[in-house]
Amino acid sequence: MKFVFVSNYLNHHQIPFCSAMYDLLAGDFAFIQTEPMEEERIRMGWSQNEKAPYLKLYYREEKMCRRLIEESGVALFGGTDEESYIRGRLESGKPVIRYSERLYKTGQWRAVSPRGLFRKYQDHTRYRKKPVYMLCSGAYVPSDFHIVGAYPGKLLRWGYFPETKAYDVDRLMREKTPGSILWAARFIDWKHPELALKAARYLKLRGVSFHMDMVGGGEMEPFIRRMLSEYGLENQVSLLGYQSPEKVRRLMEKSEIYLMTSDRKEGWGAVVNEAMNSGCALVADHMVGAVPFLVKHGINGLIYRDGCKDELFAQTERLLEDRRLRERMGRKAVETIMQEWNAGNAAKRLLELCVRLGFFTAAELEASAGKVSLEFEREPSAGPCSPAPVIPERKMYKRLKGDQN
Repeated sequence: MKFVFVSNYLNHHQIPFCSAMYDLLAGDFAFIQTEPMEEERIRMGWSQNEKAPYLKLYYREEKMCRRLIEESGVALFGGTDEESYIRGRLESGKPVIRYSERLYKTGQWRAVSPRGLFRKYQDHTRYRKKPVYMLCSGAYVPSDFHIVGAYPGKLLRWGYFPETKAYDVDRLMREKTPGSILWAARFIDWKHPELALKAARYLKLRGVSFHMDMVGGGEMEPFIRRMLSEYGLENQVSLLGYQSPEKVRRLMEKSEIYLMTSDRKEGWGAVVNEAMNSGCALVADHMVGAVPFLVKHGINGLIYRDGCKDELFAQTERLLEDRRLRERMGRKAVETIMQEWNAGNAAKRLLELCVRLGFFTAAELEASAGKVSLEFEREPSAGPCSPAPVIPERKMYKRLKGDQN
């Protein structure tokens, strides 16, 4: 096997990337799932596709999967904390490409823990001189790994790549419902569904015309329902419960604005990709991992400072009062996903990276890639597999608001 991807389970956010890899490698690719999907994810519509030709289940065929991991040309690893799956490759010096969300989702102050630092050294830092590279699924990942001295010069931009749809953009924008806002996530504390309702109350008090759909459920749902009643928002906000990924995408396609209110615990946030691909004008918290990589403030979306709800309210109001602005940002958002942050481009760039690093030869890949044009000499300056800058947390917001390039 030329390439294996080892992760906890195959979900709808990973299938497009895996399918692109399978096609580019003419079938010489396997996704090794290490555990069954949780019941909560299945209820949310994240059902695994066991018919995928590249899917291998470690817990059913351990011996075969172990052999694939040990003997493949390159192993991509992430999504699970169990290091034993790739320990042999790491010790033998075989190529490993890791991907990770941020290490310190509750705060970088946790890096002072001696036990934590020892674990990071064991899993990451001691391999700094071996052929091990890190794909950073979020803009705050480089800063976290920089703290523990891991992967110097080996940190690369990455993310999650849900399905990218090709739209007639003029028709997409024309068919959106005027004044529509969408929020979709689990109703849990760090997703902050309460901020969506507070934004709705602000807009109502300001006399702004709008309607908000909220998709999801969870432990905060009784609290959210009480807020909805107390704020008198029954005519402005609809609670739709859990919906399938396909239904959420259809709602995005009809919505003009998407609110992303998660805090720093949102390592990536694949709904950012999906909402942008669907032509939504995004209003997003700056600590969401995907936001600094995908969103250019004032161009393809708006970014508000984490914890500053007044900025969230004002930016949402600004979009609702300016139809041309929200349409322009929606169009630019579609362009961002279609041209750069999509599964096909990510797979292509990852394989090009493998050639530049000497893991494969150009001839090996060109033979399998067929008509796809591959670039082996030029390192991308932005997007998937480009160098990921180490930007301290405290400087990120200023960078995002001031850097339009």
